[in-house]
Amino acid sequence: MGKQLPTASCRWPVLSDQFSPEEVWIFDFRFVIADWTRIGNRKLAIGSQTVRSRLLSSSDNPQIEPQPLSSAAPQTSAPASSDPFSPAPAALANGAPVPIMPPPVENPVWSGWDVLVIAALTFVTMIVLQLAVLLGAHWWRYPHESLSDVAQKPILLLVSQFLIYAAVAAFMVMLVEGKYHVPFWQAVRWNWPRGVWQLLGLGVGLLLILSLLQSLLPMPKDTPFEHLFDRPRDAYLISLIAVTLGPLMEELFFRGFMYPVLARRFGVVWGIILTALPFGLIHLPQYGWAWGAALVIFLVGVVCGVVRAMTKSVGASFLVHVGYNGAQMVIAVVATHGFRHLDAMITP
Repeated sequence: MGKQLPTASCRWPVLSDQFSPEEVWIFDFRFVIADWTRIGNRKLAIGSQTVRSRLLSSSDNPQIEPQPLSSAAPQTSAPASSDPFSPAPAALANGAPVPIMPPPVENPVWSGWDVLVIAALTFVTMIVLQLAVLLGAHWWRYPHESLSDVAQKPILLLVSQFLIYAAVAAFMVMLVEGKYHVPFWQAVRWNWPRGVWQLLGLGVGLLLILSLLQSLLPMPKDTPFEHLFDRPRDAYLISLIAVTLGPLMEELFFRGFMYPVLARRFGVVWGIILTALPFGLIHLPQYGWAWGAALVIFLVGVVCGVVRAMTKSVGASFLVHVGYNGAQMVIAVVATHGFRHLDAMITP
């Protein structure tokens, strides 16, 4: 026992005759115990490290979030919409999450480009059909009159207007039902309201209020619109269109197609204003480009837009429009004893 035995950290020694059997047995026992202890400590350390890494990477740990793999594909943002009137996407700042936006007040199936196409088609159709009607009437009905004289006949304007309305209406229906496969009247939110007489009365009251404003504005004394009432037959036809096809087509385009895309992009208030602005401007040629007449019609468009926004119904704004135009026509018939003489008036 006075001899020093090898330590457990060294390798298995080469036994020699210098060790007694008892010493060899003691050495073997110490070496086995040390080796098992070393292996057990190593396994325990590896197991503890594995458990710790799993606990730290768990989603239940609020302090450390699991790190994504470096080989994962980077996230890309969605491409921007090509619709000029679609809502602008929210920008990310320093990787901050995109805030949840409230749903838009209006969400039509068509885009701003579709509205521009309808407007362009209306303009082209108006030029082509008016020219076709003029040349056809000159060749077939008025061969002995000049083109300038034929162009002044109100009946030809009414015929071309009817054809324009029919062509544009057909395109609107084909666009909604053919391209987007949605029922037309449901898509434009026609939604015929219940308070029909109240809405008609609102149009009448609007006429009375704007008549007071009209008396304060510079209004032209002679306009192209007045000459459409030179003959009683033409005046009655104009009156019929003014309370049927005219407000129907204008409300379908401005409050049915244009307003929803503008309200979706800019909000309700700007949607109403930006819809009423072109509504007033398109009537300028009828009234000698008088800004007073355009202002009055602009205000009519604002009221119709407010009704459309509050009721979610194009049918409601149509009734207000009909009430406004119809009140003018009734007053004109009574005051002129059947359209024998008609003073200047404004009819959007």
